[in-house]
Amino acid sequence: PGQFPPHSLPMTWRAFFWASYWAFASSPAHGQSATCWKAWCVQPSPYSTITPLQWEASAMIELYYWPTPNGHKITLFLEEAGLDYTLHPVDISAGDQFKPEFLAFSPNNRMPAIIDTAPADGGEPITIFESGAILMYLAEKTGLFLPSDVRGRKTVSEWLFWQVGGLGPMAGQNHHFGLYAPEKIPYAINRYVNETKRLYGVLDRRLAGREFIAGEHYTIADMASYPWVVPWKQQQQNLDDFPNLRRWFEAVQARPATIRAYAKGEPFSSRPAVTEDGKKILFGQTAPERP
Repeated sequence: PGQFPPHSLPMTWRAFFWASYWAFASSPAHGQSATCWKAWCVQPSPYSTITPLQWEASAMIELYYWPTPNGHKITLFLEEAGLDYTLHPVDISAGDQFKPEFLAFSPNNRMPAIIDTAPADGGEPITIFESGAILMYLAEKTGLFLPSDVRGRKTVSEWLFWQVGGLGPMAGQNHHFGLYAPEKIPYAINRYVNETKRLYGVLDRRLAGREFIAGEHYTIADMASYPWVVPWKQQQQNLDDFPNLRRWFEAVQARPATIRAYAKGEPFSSRPAVTEDGKKILFGQTAPERP
């Protein structure tokens, strides 16, 4: 609801929309390069039944990903927008995030990260790391899931950064001390379980009388927060305590793009989330020695 092309459209029609849109945008009057148009319009979508006469490039977005809440944020956007992308698994428990070729464009050794092979300026590929920055970039690139008016954009930005600075880090510490820490520290567990509950309450109050976090339309603010509520049981929370949050959660969960996005992670979800060796990699990091 509230987006164009409508999310309910089949991928075939959505592909037709993007082809028409970029054919217009790539005209000389709009200064858009033909290369950019080709990368957007002639890529085969795995969900499209269109058979174009010629495909001329690889997928526009190269996504470096693992099925964690932050990884799911980006597949949620890409599936909602119907963009073509190639998924590159980054096994964080095996240390893939420390490979030099990955660090070259994700210097904080964290996934997700993307490479846009067809940026809007028609120049060299653009790399983006940090999930919030990726969502903003993709929203601005496509004109989707981010309002154009100053007030609407302000609200979405507030709640995107609320998730990046609050819900994600606090729920992440909840997971760490409750599930992965080598010793159970009651103070730490209680601290982050309670803070997660407080943040759930903030979101529940925000959703009172609103369909989505920013209002009546689904936006990147919803995409950012939803994956961090999915593991609510592991976070020792009860969605029945937050009726507005539960209603929103179930609505996002039922979206076809959400189902497709989470299906992308299923081939990797059967692997152990964090092995003992993986814990040493994930939780034993410090600053590298200076040369």
